[in-house]
Amino acid sequence: MQASGHIEITDQQIREALSPFAITPSQDQLAKIREYVHLLLKWNRSISLTSITDPSEIVARHFGESMYAQKLLPVENCRLVDIGTGAGFPGLALKIACPSMRAILIEPNKKKCAFLSEVTRVLGFADVEIWPQRFEQIRPDTVAANIVASRAVGDSKQILRWSANALTRRGHLMLWVGAEDSTRIASDARWTWQPAVRIPDSQRRFILIGRPVEDASPH
Repeated sequence: MQASGHIEITDQQIREALSPFAITPSQDQLAKIREYVHLLLKWNRSISLTSITDPSEIVARHFGESMYAQKLLPVENCRLVDIGTGAGFPGLALKIACPSMRAILIEPNKKKCAFLSEVTRVLGFADVEIWPQRFEQIRPDTVAANIVASRAVGDSKQILRWSANALTRRGHLMLWVGAEDSTRIASDARWTWQPAVRIPDSQRRFILIGRPVEDASPH
């Protein structure tokens, strides 16, 4: 799958960018990542999708950091809801890693939704839904997610409250956070938290995974 006759990044560069995350992509995954990077850089010229413009750094920061989550929590065959997905991370990156995953991408920015639709179409993804709204506008009890994920943690109290009602029983919330936010969020006793895991090649970025305490009120 070549990007309109030119390639911004080689397979070897993709492999090297993903190696710190212990990810070994297949040929199909390499092709999808390469095409995705091409689309991201192309669309980024007209709408703001990422501040990173070096292709290898895009693969490491966006794809590597997103795909690393599959090392911490099984995502195969699950229903994953990505809050504030932006340019599709972590949701579509995890979809490349685990094609059996069903992804719901929540993104209020209509232009970003158009980009997500284009990526979904070009890469031939099945079981991807794009919801063009704020997560707060969605009734959480209608979502039934096995995993709620977000790399765009703003108001964590709202995300925790919404996710407590959006998750299936024994479902998990997965957050990409800085060190201070990790400590603060993990102090919420209404959730059972796993120890935060530092993201490879990062000093102060962590993945925090938790699930609601079963007898806790979701308020």
